[in-house]
Amino acid sequence: MTTTYAALLRGINVGGSRKVPMADLRTLLTGLGHGGVRTYLQSGQAVFTADHGDEDSLAAELASAIEKQFGFAVDVIVRDHAYLRAVADNCPYPAAELEPKQLHVTYFSAPVEADRFAEIDQPAYLPEEFRLGDRALYLYAPNGLGRSKLAEILSRPRLNRGLIATSRNWNTVVKLVEMTGD
Repeated sequence: MTTTYAALLRGINVGGSRKVPMADLRTLLTGLGHGGVRTYLQSGQAVFTADHGDEDSLAAELASAIEKQFGFAVDVIVRDHAYLRAVADNCPYPAAELEPKQLHVTYFSAPVEADRFAEIDQPAYLPEEFRLGDRALYLYAPNGLGRSKLAEILSRPRLNRGLIATSRNWNTVVKLVEMTGD
């Protein structure tokens, strides 16, 4: 059975370093035997089909191929359409009423227990807030991610230890649901 996936690459093409051209990423995925390969923006999203493997093995395969071709390690999370759709559908915020820059999703490589974030005094950051979902964290930042004090706290390495974590704005969340659903 063929499944459509999105690959989320963490920390590429930012500030002129760790360059992974999207054309090269498409060629790499095709060379790994995947079909229907497309990319979205320059910030590390690719959609592809596969008839073998699971999310974790596909992520490991792609990460290894990227390191071999480009000479640096890149964290990769792979998720299928059903998961991406569920993340969008289960958003605890009124996404349709918000500007896309106000809402972000951080995807995690594994489930996260709520107690990992228990030390964060959420009321101190209002009107910003976050909620945990299934291997995802929803962040409402009304002034955008660049000005978010809560985003700074949430990205601390000790909160995410042992996990791959990569964030996307709501426009990208919705676009990946559309692209994997085609």
